[in-house]
Amino acid sequence: MRLFMMMQTTLVTLSKLFGLGALALTLLLSNSPLAAERNIETTVLAKSTQDWGGSTLEHYAEGQPEVTVARVTIPAGMALPLHEHPFMTAGVVLQGIIEVRTDSGKTHIARAGDAVVELVNQPHGGANIGDEDAVILVVYAGVEGQPVTVPITPTAP
Repeated sequence: MRLFMMMQTTLVTLSKLFGLGALALTLLLSNSPLAAERNIETTVLAKSTQDWGGSTLEHYAEGQPEVTVARVTIPAGMALPLHEHPFMTAGVVLQGIIEVRTDSGKTHIARAGDAVVELVNQPHGGANIGDEDAVILVVYAGVEGQPVTVPITPTAP
């Protein structure tokens, strides 16, 4: 029993020392330049009820939501074929410069750091108009089992 009491007293003492050490470390770091550099920041890159073309975003689709996050790399001088997204899609250009355009000729330029809220159910394509690879981080708010990008086959005039 006496051994148990000694162990309990030792654990309480260690606990108090650890608590004081953690408190002292917190106080030291809170006054250091390192603490000032470690702030969490949130920057909203895009928040909109409209796509880049000015159309109001459609209501969310019915079904099991499925989010896809993709990194798309478009080599310099290349273009994506005409396509559309049946669901909300947004992206951030991480590198390079792209031009997004509709089949009717409306265009939008996005450079590294720019966020783009994509067109929904409207044919469009994108092209890398810079001299380096364009890299885009894209988030698709889709529905499980359904494609997030649908190719558009041009019709003959």
